[in-house]
Amino acid sequence: MSTHRREVRPRYGRILALAVSVTVSAVAALAGLGVLATSTASAGPAARPASYTQSTAGARDATGAQTGKGAQTGTETGSGTASRTDPTTPPAGGPGDHVANFSHPDSAADTTLPADSGSGRRIVFSQSRQRVWLMGQQPDAVQRTYLVSGSVTHNLQPGTYSVYSKSRWAVGVEDSGVMQYFVRFTQGPTGAAIGFHSIPTKDGVALQTKAQLGTPQSHGCIRQDMPDAIALWNFAPVGAKVVVVA
Repeated sequence: MSTHRREVRPRYGRILALAVSVTVSAVAALAGLGVLATSTASAGPAARPASYTQSTAGARDATGAQTGKGAQTGTETGSGTASRTDPTTPPAGGPGDHVANFSHPDSAADTTLPADSGSGRRIVFSQSRQRVWLMGQQPDAVQRTYLVSGSVTHNLQPGTYSVYSKSRWAVGVEDSGVMQYFVRFTQGPTGAAIGFHSIPTKDGVALQTKAQLGTPQSHGCIRQDMPDAIALWNFAPVGAKVVVVA
């Protein structure tokens, strides 16, 4: 009587499923620690922390509703789809919220470079006008200017900063949204990054409309329309100067 040995074949399906499961778990764990960077761009000089004012009302989402995540607003923490579709209405805020940087429609068309915004090649961000300028080396050499959506809270003081890292893709803290073309230039009090990036999406849905650009909508960063986010990404290497004006 002969004995036939059964051929043992690797179960590639199970191996693949196990690998996918481990990868997803690792990504989720890293995202929970803050912002998950997926770019290979190297970090530059240490970031200068942003000046920070604590809100007594806690962070608020785009509708003005309290998020319950506390008062720290050092990064993008909003969730859900923005329901405030009227770009002329300032965001609701509590006693500690800073809404002075709301951009009035009459100023939206004003593309004049702010005075005392530095010199040389740089990025200029005006909080009161919610607008960005990409400036070339020559004086008054405006390469691009466009409306953005900055923070609804007072988490960033005027001053000169520099880009310290870039990520092609990033995930907000507590899975608050997916961002593209993230260009970081400072940090909040908890070490969370503050920078420029595209309008975040959650489950494929944008957290604000393009019509709302020009008004504060975020909880820390500066949101841009996708073409503008790509333009700033290409314009600003690590070490690029960023000037924030009131």
